[in-house]
Amino acid sequence: MYLKKTMYLESNKNWDIVIAGGGPAGFFAAIRCAELNPKLSVLITEKASQALGKVLISGGGRCNVTHACFDPAKLITFYPRGGNELRGAFSRFQPKDTVEWFEARGVKLKIEADGRMFPVTDSSETIAECLREAAKKAGVKVQLGANLLRVEKSPRGGFRPEVRSEAQVFPLQTKKLLIATGSDSKTREIVRSLGHSIVEPVPSLFTFNIKDARIDGLAGIAVEDVILKMETVTAQGSLLITHWGLSGPAVLRCSAWGARMLHERNYHAKLVVNWLGGYTTDKTLEILTHNKEWKENARKKVGTVPAFSQIPSRLWKQLAEFIGEKNWADVSKVELRKLAQELTAGEFEIIGKGQFKEEFVTAGGVSLKEVDFKTMQSRVVAGLYFAGEVLDIDGITGGFNFQSSWTTGWLAGNSLAEL
Repeated sequence: MYLKKTMYLESNKNWDIVIAGGGPAGFFAAIRCAELNPKLSVLITEKASQALGKVLISGGGRCNVTHACFDPAKLITFYPRGGNELRGAFSRFQPKDTVEWFEARGVKLKIEADGRMFPVTDSSETIAECLREAAKKAGVKVQLGANLLRVEKSPRGGFRPEVRSEAQVFPLQTKKLLIATGSDSKTREIVRSLGHSIVEPVPSLFTFNIKDARIDGLAGIAVEDVILKMETVTAQGSLLITHWGLSGPAVLRCSAWGARMLHERNYHAKLVVNWLGGYTTDKTLEILTHNKEWKENARKKVGTVPAFSQIPSRLWKQLAEFIGEKNWADVSKVELRKLAQELTAGEFEIIGKGQFKEEFVTAGGVSLKEVDFKTMQSRVVAGLYFAGEVLDIDGITGGFNFQSSWTTGWLAGNSLAEL
């Protein structure tokens, strides 16, 4: 099925289905389409020398296939963009269906404590090989090293995509076309040329650069349950202090929902941190004032006796630094209130965007208003389809981006098969 040469481009210029993009969405669509209608000629063109590249590198080489959230109404809450459109799509193909799809082909998945799902082999190659074999068995052809250059609507009906491979340009003819590439600049240019509008992509899922004495020198310290607020964005989860600022699930969620706002402000914003999760300032003040345990420590330095077990001692010392060397018995009511405020609503300045190992997720792509999410067909051009990362859909980390690719690919495959 895989040839580095241009066999499939030279031997057949007329196809029933051409799918641009050899990633999870493209493969899923091709397999579904070819299995439903074996008579169709189906070609995947992939610009890289290897298909399924993101599958192979995801999850540190383990492949976070999906997430164990089997309620579509809850599932959509993990998508900063695209959740509303995916609600109906997930009612037709959701994580439970993904698990069954892979298990029917001999690949069992396991659920980890945080809900992420991986193959039991802990190897992304297991997933990639399953997809390659399913495509081969269904008769799908895959042309590697084939870069999509342009697409025109054909006078004969359908489309005329042109691809470049090994310094040659090959004009193709296809009845239906699925674009399942990432949202790179060339793809956006092609999509616009076909009459579609693009939501300009910006990074999502990144860490925050913060320079602040309260967290200086504390890299590696984690707090399990914090609440972050950034204007209208609120995120909850664990937080990790790093050499450059803050990271961890809570920060990644915050960056995802605030992706566009932060981009517009050149990644400068105020971040409010509640280190105590569900505690309010008043409740915290009450505990600081009346808890008998702290009265027993009346002659001990405030910085040496954390009042809350969930805050690591080194972090506590720096958050309480403003009190100085006072003992608990000597702290004023004003200082206690300020400490409660610091613990539940400390203000930090984000001064830039850090890096995250999975920061290949972007917010942006084909406008969702222009796509029918029952079929993934364009509302602008008949016979044109979209699936995967080319769409303005993104989820937080944890298998959600793969799930949207499986779902949109599966739905597109259903409709592509109807020729």
